Amino acid sequence: MRDTTGKEAEQAPSAGLADDGNSSVASETQASDTPKRATPKRGGAIRAWIDAHPNIWEFILFNVLSNISTITRFVVAWVGTAVFVSAMGLTAPFSFLIFNYTSAGSHGLGGFLTFLLAEVLAQIVNFIVQMKWVFKSDSSFADAAWKYAMLAVLIVVVNLVLPGYVTSLCIGWGMNSGVAATVASVVNTLLAVIVSYPLLKFWIMPKK
Repeated sequence: MRDTTGKEAEQAPSAGLADDGNSSVASETQASDTPKRATPKRGGAIRAWIDAHPNIWEFILFNVLSNISTITRFVVAWVGTAVFVSAMGLTAPFSFLIFNYTSAGSHGLGGFLTFLLAEVLAQIVNFIVQMKWVFKSDSSFADAAWKYAMLAVLIVVVNLVLPGYVTSLCIGWGMNSGVAATVASVVNTLLAVIVSYPLLKFWIMPKK
């Protein structure tokens, strides 16, 4: 009879190595099949809230980004005063329709030109900001521009006329001039928001 004990003994270690190799492959396969835990992205909670409340976020952007036009207005007013009033001396009294620059400290014609330039540039900046960043409108630029121009003129006229009436009314109710002026400013701001936001969203800059 042939002695096969030695051969079986020699084959045993190689079989063990094969088993170890299969076990490691199986472990690696099982590890790769195990789903990895998603790492929460930074700011994910804020993004989720914005996605869940798009209209509220849009209204917040509308109010916050409107300050860009306010900053523009202040800068242009400062530059305009330096150029038209200080450098060019255009201080002759000026009056036209509802614009009255005849009182002391109004700077006359230079004051009017400063106001006009500051308001026009501020409205142009606000138009671009609201259309591209707030409402992200895909409406026709030309169609939105003339509608916005009408709204801007309306707001400017109201801002010039209304404060005087509100201030007089508040003083008649017994408020001092400082408080009355503050109330008039608040009323002006609230009225501008109440009127302009829905007109911009649904008429001037709607999404198609």
